[in-house]
Amino acid sequence: MSERRDNRLDLEPDTVERDLIKLVLTVVELLRQLMERQALRRFDTGDLTEDQEERIGLTLMLLEDRMAELRDRYGLRPEDLNLDLGPLGPLLPRQ
Repeated sequence: MSERRDNRLDLEPDTVERDLIKLVLTVVELLRQLMERQALRRFDTGDLTEDQEERIGLTLMLLEDRMAELRDRYGLRPEDLNLDLGPLGPLLPRQ
C-alpha cells in the first residue's frame, strides 16, 4: 500500500468541501500566475500606459490577498495548491 502524499487530491466524505476548495483554488492560482506573467511581459514591452500598469498591479495584488484569505479560511498553505501530476511533476512552478 502506498503512502498518501499531501499534495495529491484525496476525496473523502468528511473532507470533500475542503478538497473541492483546494481544487478550485489551485485552478485560480494557476490562472493568477499566468496573468501575472502576461502582465510582466506587457510591462517589459512598454505596451501599457502608467494608468494601465497601476490598475493591473493593484488587481494582481488584490487577487493575491484574496487567495491568501481563502487559503487561511480553509487551512491551506500555498504549497498545498501545487498538485502532484505524477510523472509530469507539480502543476505549478515551485516558488
